[in-house]
Amino acid sequence: MALLRCGPRTLLRALKVLPARRSLHDASPPRDVLLFQHERGRLFATLGLFCASQGVFWASLAVAALSPPPAPERPRDAGAPRDSCDPRAALWRYGLAMGCGAVGALVLGAGLVFSLRSVRSVMLRAGGQQVTLTTHAPFGLGARLTVPLNQVSCMAHRGEVPAMLPLKVKGRCFYFLLDKTGHFPNADLFDSTVGAYRSL
Repeated sequence: MALLRCGPRTLLRALKVLPARRSLHDASPPRDVLLFQHERGRLFATLGLFCASQGVFWASLAVAALSPPPAPERPRDAGAPRDSCDPRAALWRYGLAMGCGAVGALVLGAGLVFSLRSVRSVMLRAGGQQVTLTTHAPFGLGARLTVPLNQVSCMAHRGEVPAMLPLKVKGRCFYFLLDKTGHFPNADLFDSTVGAYRSL
């Protein structure tokens, strides 16, 4: 009733203030709000088994390369055994072992980093000051990370990337990746909080 008694200018000013207060209230929810979810546990369980098997395979090749070849049998009437250590053969074995170990470590490291940076869900905590990122982790077991919202920066808008949305978390190496095929139940709130760019 007080607004109706006022002039049109006062009423117009009041209406302009309402959307700003509403958006501020939406950015500070009274309870936890799910912003993103993408379940791919079976895929990452398969990826973990593949990386583990590759690590065992390449490690076994490295061990086999380091083991010396069997010595040939000598006749009984032969003299004292000669030192048959060939530096070139030893260098070749060590090089092959190092190459096999490097390939196995690379496959294991890539699978580990990718599973630890692939996001399963994003939860905005009550009050809007913190956000929890849940990654798939090795074998799809899941790992949680809760950080302040002002330490999270989205490097691109959802409409600008074709497949993966990169998130930068202050103090963490590599980007956290959100698959765009996942579900955004609160897309507008995501864009104004986690999906916003910040200079970290």
